[in-house]
Amino acid sequence: MTQLESNHYNPDYQYQHIEVKPVTGRIGAEISGIQLSGNLDKSVVDEFNHALLKYKVVFVRGQQDLTDLEQEAFARLLGNPLNHPSVPLKDGTAHTLSIDSRGGRADSWHTDITFLPNYPKATILRNVVAPEHGGDTVWANTVTAYEDLSPELQKLAEQLRAVHSNSYDYATPKGQYNEEGRHLFRTAVEVETEHPLVRVHPETGEKSLVLGHFFKRFSGYSPAQSRRLFELFQEQIVQWENVVRWRWAVGDVAIWDNRATQHRAINDYGDALRIASRVTIEGDVPVDVNGQPSTVLKNIQNTDISNLRSEAGRIYEKAS
Repeated sequence: MTQLESNHYNPDYQYQHIEVKPVTGRIGAEISGIQLSGNLDKSVVDEFNHALLKYKVVFVRGQQDLTDLEQEAFARLLGNPLNHPSVPLKDGTAHTLSIDSRGGRADSWHTDITFLPNYPKATILRNVVAPEHGGDTVWANTVTAYEDLSPELQKLAEQLRAVHSNSYDYATPKGQYNEEGRHLFRTAVEVETEHPLVRVHPETGEKSLVLGHFFKRFSGYSPAQSRRLFELFQEQIVQWENVVRWRWAVGDVAIWDNRATQHRAINDYGDALRIASRVTIEGDVPVDVNGQPSTVLKNIQNTDISNLRSEAGRIYEKAS
């Protein structure tokens, strides 16, 4: 049995099948010597997942030949793909979203889909069209953010539970035809989940802060008190020491541990086009330091989006 097959996370494991180069001191690594596909050996996948756990976000260059369906096949090696409940898929795919700047720009710090109880454990984003200048993405390490808190603030954080809701749309609109997408995002489902502010990572045992801009309020606190607490902990997460920034090139793929990070796009590229393909992997229900799980407060489906598709910033019905 290898170190990776023992189900015990060892941060000092030495990679044998992939090359891993850290990007910053706290978050991010570039992986080379690999071509992503659904046919990777288990030993390679295990090491890839280890690097993801250790560095929180990993980058793979030169994947221009990877198609949407091959990206989905690779995603299935990491877990079960999870579709967004209120954003239509890209036509011809089973699990892929087209992230197109003509449809909005996710330029606010967030963790993907935290209004769900089992929000994604990982996200895979492949660049298809990159602006000549700008359009970077930044990620923040929510584990080191927790670790840097004073013992008193750690204790407070471990006692807090926060309600996350899809009523917040983090994507800045770009163009009149996005109103339909924004409305659909907020109304196709109405989901609210109460998560612990501090969750225990199911694979590493690390503690991390669960926040970002799907946050609605802290349970037991007034809106004004909730906002002040949010600002306190959110500012801690996005300290420069916790952050890595990636300059996209066509064919770059970023995969991040959505249980241990926040991210945002940098909206600095004017009218240039920016397109990526995204697949998310189903996560587990978070538990707090006492083992108490997250709780669903509301889960209402108002619109069936299964026959809708989204591409080039517009939404349309799937061809029969």
